[in-house]
Amino acid sequence: MEIIETARQVMETELKAIKSVSTTIGEDFEAAVKAMYECKGRVVVSGLGKSGHIGKKLAATLSSTGTPSFFVHATEALHGDLGMITKDDIVLAISNSGETKELLNMIPSVRIIGAKIISITGSKESTLAKCSDINIEVKVENEADPLNLAPTSSSTATLAVGDSIAITLSVMKGFKEENFAVFHPGGSLGKKLLEKHKLEDII
Repeated sequence: MEIIETARQVMETELKAIKSVSTTIGEDFEAAVKAMYECKGRVVVSGLGKSGHIGKKLAATLSSTGTPSFFVHATEALHGDLGMITKDDIVLAISNSGETKELLNMIPSVRIIGAKIISITGSKESTLAKCSDINIEVKVENEADPLNLAPTSSSTATLAVGDSIAITLSVMKGFKEENFAVFHPGGSLGKKLLEKHKLEDII
């Protein structure tokens, strides 16, 4: 019984975090989405640790729903991968603490390149938030583990915000099933879509 109770507590805590963050979505979120909508380049997502894993998923979701994007590991960025970024891109930096050294060390080079910086952090008062052109605050009261240490509620809420960004952009761009079929022709999902939308017909 304790196993089930613990599992439910974790889910309830994370659900509470998402609901709380959903009520704070406002002008900064709107400004970030508009900037990405108007972006002539790509959305370059970066992060470390659990934030990096969330960032990889966000970049993949953006790309498959009509917003060209890729993930750059913050450490690799400092060792040459910053050359992948252009002035027409937007760098979307994710850090719950907003103090991740590697991300902060990217800022000067990104400024020289000329790309806009949007961040997702747990606090607007963090260094990364203050260094960004636009900051989306994803503040959660508690993590879902008993020690309040493991990134759980914070990473889940950030994932939800990322999905919200990607899907809002896809709606704004008029992204349709046939577009998804072009980007996702593989797997059972691709098979299902291609039964309705043949690639040669789309072309």
